[in-house]
Amino acid sequence: MPHLANDRKLHGVLPGTFSFWRNLVVHFCAFSVIGHWMEIAYCSFMNLFGIVDADSLVWDDPFYPFLVYGVGVAVCVLLLEPLKQRLVARRRTLFGAGAQFYLITIAVCLVMELGMGLMLNQPGPDGAYPLWDNSQLPLNVLGQAWLVNDMALGAVAMLYTWCVYPLCEKALAKVPPRAMNALAASVVVCFAALCAVKFAAA
Repeated sequence: MPHLANDRKLHGVLPGTFSFWRNLVVHFCAFSVIGHWMEIAYCSFMNLFGIVDADSLVWDDPFYPFLVYGVGVAVCVLLLEPLKQRLVARRRTLFGAGAQFYLITIAVCLVMELGMGLMLNQPGPDGAYPLWDNSQLPLNVLGQAWLVNDMALGAVAMLYTWCVYPLCEKALAKVPPRAMNALAASVVVCFAALCAVKFAAA
């Protein structure tokens, strides 16, 4: 669809090009850390209701990478961004496209949270969950996902897909290619070093 390609050009690069994948790697690295900061703010608010464990990993080290948010931005770029374009093209109003997009995004976040929980957050012999415990909360899904979280994550994913990602791509497109390649390489090296240090200390 030509109008989708033109819209992507406005964001800086086209899917499948080296620049596209280079920028996506930069987003993955950056938002793996930024996502942790976002979760600190979210958990600080939710802690007003006493539902965040005091020993949660979220409080330990603000520079500990939460790779799930890097995966999240990759899902936004590779799956939700094309979906947004199709909905905007098909729906009569931008509000209708946005509302449908948000509902789909909540479902995607729920599936991701549930999948990660079933893989990494199985209760031990004592019945305690190692990472988080949503089993006592209303609107939980199999004790792992929590619809309230997924609604918040859906809003963040929508903000990223509709606003943050396009603005970042337009800004990165203004950087000369050689300088951008050097910047991306520096980000990857620094992120790899950060992961090596933080994961080894965990």
